[in-house]
Amino acid sequence: METWINSLMDTLGAPGAGLAVALENLFPPIPSEVILPLAGFAASTGRMNLLAVLLWTTAGSVIGALALYGVGALFGRERVLAIAARLPLVKVADIERTEAWFARHGTKAVLFGRMVPIFRSLISVPAGVERMPLPVFLALTTLGSALWNTAFVLAGHVLGENWAQVTDYVSVYSKAVLVTALAAAAGLVALRLVRAVRRGPGGRRARR
Repeated sequence: METWINSLMDTLGAPGAGLAVALENLFPPIPSEVILPLAGFAASTGRMNLLAVLLWTTAGSVIGALALYGVGALFGRERVLAIAARLPLVKVADIERTEAWFARHGTKAVLFGRMVPIFRSLISVPAGVERMPLPVFLALTTLGSALWNTAFVLAGHVLGENWAQVTDYVSVYSKAVLVTALAAAAGLVALRLVRAVRRGPGGRRARR
């Protein structure tokens, strides 16, 4: 992974770092916590200009997020509801409540979601589905991405050859986020199963 990122930056310079970040948005297994501090380290050695790295990586984040926003907008609300209606243990009412939540808190979700591993890419999809005004989405995504990218690039720049320490710390944070998300999903599925059992085969609450 590091070799591929280094090769991209050696070939394209700061735009290469931006391209890597754009791909990270579309393919989350490519971790920004590796790309950004590595780009900061490269800037500390004089291979790239630090300001250019910050600008290009933020541009890459916005471009990648915009692509996912487009996927959500193209997919559309009606198609999401139609799929939800066919899925076991998923209720259309739950999707509608999620829509209502996003309508109230969507701006905060997009802004702060850009600073949460895993969800930083995925948050763009519901924004597209709900057709968040594009100027608002772009402004929030740019601000959130700039804060996240700047922190990691500068950390790599300061740590120099020890830039990988950033990745170690963020790896713990990412695992905590993933475990929390999986636990929440498992809890939701368990709740749905319990309710389905209590209602019985006919869809009504079973009598005792």
